[in-house]
Amino acid sequence: MSATVGTRSALVEDLVLRYPEIPAEAVLKEDLLRTGIAFDEAALTENLDGEVKPKSYFIFSFDQKPLTELGAAAVQRPPEEIALSGGPWELRRTIVSVRVNPDSPYRVARAEGELRLSLEGGDLAKVTTPPMPEYYRHTLANGKTVMETAPTIEWGYLIYLTVLRLCQYFGAKEECGFCDINHNWRQHRRAGRPYTGVKPVEDVLEALALIDRYDDGHTHAYTLTGGSVTSTVDGLPEAEFYGRYAEAIEERFPGRWIGKVVAQALPKADAQRFKDYGISIYHPNYEVWDKRLFSLISPGKERYVGREEWHRRILDAADVFGPSHVIPNFVAGVELARPFGFDSIDEAIASTVEGLDYFMSHGVAPRFTTWCPEPTTPLGRDNPGGAPLEYHVRLLGEYRDALARHDLQPPPGYGEPGTGRAVFSVSSFMDVL
Repeated sequence: MSATVGTRSALVEDLVLRYPEIPAEAVLKEDLLRTGIAFDEAALTENLDGEVKPKSYFIFSFDQKPLTELGAAAVQRPPEEIALSGGPWELRRTIVSVRVNPDSPYRVARAEGELRLSLEGGDLAKVTTPPMPEYYRHTLANGKTVMETAPTIEWGYLIYLTVLRLCQYFGAKEECGFCDINHNWRQHRRAGRPYTGVKPVEDVLEALALIDRYDDGHTHAYTLTGGSVTSTVDGLPEAEFYGRYAEAIEERFPGRWIGKVVAQALPKADAQRFKDYGISIYHPNYEVWDKRLFSLISPGKERYVGREEWHRRILDAADVFGPSHVIPNFVAGVELARPFGFDSIDEAIASTVEGLDYFMSHGVAPRFTTWCPEPTTPLGRDNPGGAPLEYHVRLLGEYRDALARHDLQPPPGYGEPGTGRAVFSVSSFMDVL
């Protein structure tokens, strides 16, 4: 490939050449995740009536325009993920979560009977879409769909149970600056889409029974998650609210899947409660390392728990689950978001690596998702282009180096690592390990 200087194609090619230790697959995947993808109408799905698994909107919108501005993609959903292969870089199979952006320089279109990905009009890769799983074709007794109740992502590896669709960190003084969970709930309700706020335990068990019955061996884990609880939901505090799902799932399907929970960094006794219910992996996400940025970007977490206490609780949880089974997420890229972020990539990388070294020195290996600048969030509104691609590429190398420096293995519960094998779709960190 050769591209005109100043184009997106030139940027990607330059970074592939400058960082040969990072696979081209990962460079491209990071750019797709931070930029989004445009879809021709012929590349959209037939929702639940077709042969392609449609995008489920499993927790956030992960779109760079609101539903009202997605055009045909708001009615005919795009696929949940795409797998890229071939093209001028002879890409190995690379699975990418779909983030829709009608203005993206990346476009998926149908050409001569197959889907192709192009960048600024230049062909990049063959696109394969995830097949419609048999369990999506069956509804619950009350008519609800499996896709809405217990969608699967990561090419079917992970069942994503967002059992609370709203977060009690609410409003500008509490919501995380990058997060659109509350807006996403509102926009789906306004559009008349089914989007249950609190999913009944019975619905979740019924959906899992359908997955268990019709799954062809792809599902290996489930994640229990949703918004943070600062008071109660259904009269229950956070650990008991999410814990009741874990208890019911493990009682009904003992050991069938790897059980994971994403919740706040809770006191040690609550972490133990999750463990006792049968959860094996705990994700108390810290979002961003830097002390100043944490208070500005995650004001609710700072107000209700506080950064230092949050970190203490992460290490306390390592005593309960074992360090390798506590995997806090951070949102890669918000370190550079205006108006608060670092002025340079070097500063942002140095700060993030400081956080990696802190946790990894205790045996805890964080993971990250690539920031999607959703337009209804303050950081997305002010930073529509996200963070520089170079930051994301360098972070992949730094993350891999940090794991090696601390003699740690890839985090469990994410499937197989490696370029051409990884299924984790919202970041390339598993692709480079």
